[in-house]
This record gives sequence, C-alpha cells and structure tokens, in this order.
Amino acid sequence: QVQLVESGGGLVQAGGSLRLSCAASGRTVSSYAMGWFRQAPGKEREFVAAINWNSVNKWYADFVKGRFTISRDDAKNTVSLQMNRLEPEDTAVYYCNLHVLQTGYDYWGQGTQVTVSS
Repeated sequence: QVQLVESGGGLVQAGGSLRLSCAASGRTVSSYAMGWFRQAPGKEREFVAAINWNSVNKWYADFVKGRFTISRDDAKNTVSLQMNRLEPEDTAVYYCNLHVLQTGYDYWGQGTQVTVSS
C-alpha cells in the first residue's frame, strides 16, 4: 500500500512563505503524476498544482499562479510545494496526491494544516 505523508504546514502571516513536502513509501513515485489539493472549511476539495512523472509538465490553479511552485525529487521519493505571498484565502488543509493513470486511482495523504493570518 502506498503511504503519503505531508509535512511543513503551520501558521504564517499574510505575505509569508511555507514549503510543504510529501514523502511517499511503499512505492517509488518516479512513474506517476503527483499533485497537491486543498480543502477549506465548508468547501469542497480543490486542485492546487500537479507535476507529471518526468517533471516536464506542471499545472497550477489560477489562484496560485505566480505564487506557488511544485517540484519533485524522485531520488528522495518526495514532492514539494513552495508557497510564497500567502493570503488568508489560502488557509486550508493541504493534501498530497498520487494518481495512477492506468486505473484512475488516487492515493491521498492525511493532510497538513496551513493557516494564514491577516
């Protein structure tokens, strides 16, 4: 079974930065697309960013373009999300995702809380 564990969340003031990391175990991530989603209280989970298996393609939600950067380090079996110029609207639980294209199955981490104060 694939295990995804997020870290790096916390409390930060508006305009600050955080770097989230996701460590995978049970399977190497080099052959899979990975991404980040978030869910704020009372709202549905939404897409934030994704990166394909060889880092050639990256995708970002419009509300984070220019502020967030996704990257992966297959040697360490991790994917990261650098978040800059954070806004109170970014407050949410952030989830790491591994997508298996062949089956459409998604693995999820437990989430890490990001709170941005005004």
